[in-house]
Amino acid sequence: MSLARKRTSAILAGPTVAYMLAFFVAPTLILLVYSFWSSASYRIVPDFQWANYTDSLMSPVFWKVTFNAIRIGLFTATVTLILAIPVGYYLVYVSRSQVILYLILITWFSSYLVRIYAWRTLLGTNGVLNTVLLQLGLIDHPLDALLFNSFAVTITLVHVYLPFCILLVVASLSEIKRDLIDAARDLGTSSLGAFFRVIVPNAANGLIGAFMLTFILVAGDYVTPQMLGGASGQTTGLLIADQFRKTGNWPLGAAQAFIMFAASVLLYTILLALGRVSGLIVKRRRPAGLAEA
Repeated sequence: MSLARKRTSAILAGPTVAYMLAFFVAPTLILLVYSFWSSASYRIVPDFQWANYTDSLMSPVFWKVTFNAIRIGLFTATVTLILAIPVGYYLVYVSRSQVILYLILITWFSSYLVRIYAWRTLLGTNGVLNTVLLQLGLIDHPLDALLFNSFAVTITLVHVYLPFCILLVVASLSEIKRDLIDAARDLGTSSLGAFFRVIVPNAANGLIGAFMLTFILVAGDYVTPQMLGGASGQTTGLLIADQFRKTGNWPLGAAQAFIMFAASVLLYTILLALGRVSGLIVKRRRPAGLAEA
């Protein structure tokens, strides 16, 4: 690449890099510094210590809530991705109309809180679901188990983040040309075989990315667990939010946030390793001409 092209690329990338440094990297570094400080009487004391990390790792409550967040995040991300893949496949390879895609985008016009309250209305003891079951004679009294538990949190989060996951899957599948699928079918592969032999290996990175982004958003969510979770649906996001809002212990909340960040990075590394071992993720080689350029 010539010097002029390098300078042009640097100029074009400059605003984006500056934006990321100012609004992502810098706040993250500040939060990292806070995680090593201490808090006393709602005041932050700038002294370096590891107590926030050790206290969190030694706390049974933190581990219980973290495992609960990981469990809800993994299950929600898995269900969301499984539901998103057929829709994405249909939008990319079957449908010639964008109506369904527009309908998916329209769902984002509804408020996040509106959707949460809608599920409270559906799952509550006096809600739509219990009313229908009572009128059909399937139950004798309203079911309390539908609300204020991990089930209510999971089904609500699947509904909230499914459109987001569908768009990520569509973007990932759009990079795979239909000609590759047709060639696989001409060689005698079934539709299901073409999906696992052609689409999945080529879209594996994008699908894992969609899974991880959904997992991170779900595991870090604190509004839905607060309103629908009850005692069994609490997540680390709610615990961290309470450190900042209620107790005023920002350093402890920052340390717990970075522990959750480390857990997410570890999960992503494990998924990539499993994908490479299973052969789903294939390391692509750069063309010789592109490498020389």
